[in-house]
Amino acid sequence: METKRKIIIVGGGFAGIKLTRKLDDSLFDILLIDKINHHQFQPLFYQVATSQIEPSSISFPLRHVFRNKKNVRIRLGEVLNVDIKHNKINTSIGDFDYDFLILAMGCKTNFYGNNQIKEHAFTLKTTFDALAIRNHILQTFENIITADEAEKESLLNLVIVGGGPTGVELAGAFSEIKKNILPRDYHRIDFSKLRIILIEGSKDTLNSMSNQAKIASRKYLLEMGIELVTETFVKNYDGQILQLNTGETIKTKTVIWAAGVVSNSIKGLPENWFTTGNR
Repeated sequence: METKRKIIIVGGGFAGIKLTRKLDDSLFDILLIDKINHHQFQPLFYQVATSQIEPSSISFPLRHVFRNKKNVRIRLGEVLNVDIKHNKINTSIGDFDYDFLILAMGCKTNFYGNNQIKEHAFTLKTTFDALAIRNHILQTFENIITADEAEKESLLNLVIVGGGPTGVELAGAFSEIKKNILPRDYHRIDFSKLRIILIEGSKDTLNSMSNQAKIASRKYLLEMGIELVTETFVKNYDGQILQLNTGETIKTKTVIWAAGVVSNSIKGLPENWFTTGNR
């Protein structure tokens, strides 16, 4: 009987799950490694962040997903290094040999080397990030109730950086709860003063999509009362003041950074294997 080939798949996202499902059970033994024990449905992170759905609605345990695939093993750990010479990976839970290695680790937020923005801005790449934004937003409205007038401006300015799908969805969702949800929960706050500001470096929102999508998204956002600032870049943010390349500043306690991504990488792979953005 022919021995099954050993495949290691790093990452339980869309690519890792899809490939694991498609591989022939009779030909391969599969080891799926991820840092968390569940798949996160990323397209709906923005709804968790804006309190429209609960995290459990977008979290799917990996062991449950593959409960009927006896050739799949799941391990929780972090891959630290790849030894391509000996077909081995080093992880936080030990070393594993492979015949084939699939890296499906996804990406992380790109701060373009600005560590101060990285320290003070929120991101939206995990369920944890979504909950952090949700909790911060709700606490912000609690703070508005007792804040003096000088402090309220920064609390009422919500800034999203990046006009791609994540930024557009977030801005739209925040506009919806500003109109339909928050006034019912916080009776003494004047939500007409809540500014939702979307900053995009290029000319259009959804810049990587069709012209129809660009035009429609701009129309949709403006109709919802969102302030669009295009062809503008963020220079810095210290947790209090957002600085733009135009010289303008915005007082804000809330900046959500959705201005690009860079692929996750693992040590041990030759540099010439990578292209722009660690792809």
